[in-house]
Amino acid sequence: MAHVLLLGGTTEARALAAALAAGHPAGRVTSSLAGRVAEPRLPVGEVRIGGFGGPEGLAAWLRAERVTAVVDATHPFAAAMSRNAAEAAAATGVPLLALRRPGWAPVPGDRWHRVPSLASAADLLPSLGRRILLTSGRQGIGAFAHLDGLHFTARSVDPPEPPLPASLDVLLDRGPFTLDGERAVLREHRIDVVVTKDSGGAATAPKLTAARELGLPVVVVDRPPAPAGVPVAETVQAALAWLADR
Repeated sequence: MAHVLLLGGTTEARALAAALAAGHPAGRVTSSLAGRVAEPRLPVGEVRIGGFGGPEGLAAWLRAERVTAVVDATHPFAAAMSRNAAEAAAATGVPLLALRRPGWAPVPGDRWHRVPSLASAADLLPSLGRRILLTSGRQGIGAFAHLDGLHFTARSVDPPEPPLPASLDVLLDRGPFTLDGERAVLREHRIDVVVTKDSGGAATAPKLTAARELGLPVVVVDRPPAPAGVPVAETVQAALAWLADR
């Protein structure tokens, strides 16, 4: 019997799990979440939470559970997990697909500053403004902890852990976000710069529109590429087609 392992708790991962549960001939489907969010949105079907113990541990799990295909639908910035998946798939011969929603593209009126890393974003911020909306995830806030003279409003699902900037407000919230809501956040917190990772998708895109309306600069951290040699699907439908051929 086929056994598909879905890595990640993204919107696309949940949609793929739902599609497979609705009758796609995949046999057994297991969704695996990293466990970094205290109360994750769980996909339908069988779920495991927690790490595998690196590529060797994942390879052992693939063998023990007789996995026949892996879909890496982790967050576009979960580079370590994607590397582990690629190494484990290569070691076991299990087919691997990366499911990655397309990144965002600027439109006329955007004032984007693309950077390769959070560290580069931190270097750029003092030249752009003083009141920063950080939407780069709680694990990335430490990259800005050394910056004095700036005030940060950081939004995350769970509370961040030190190191943290000296001047910091935390908004605990989870997407999808609305345009009206993003306008209100920028206005109420007097934001003059937005920092985001290029996660793509519609759930968190309204902040880009709100920033464009106000003429605010947006620092966009480029996503890492998928591991070399791993095929990439941009939609759930494309992933389903790939699985149908396995």
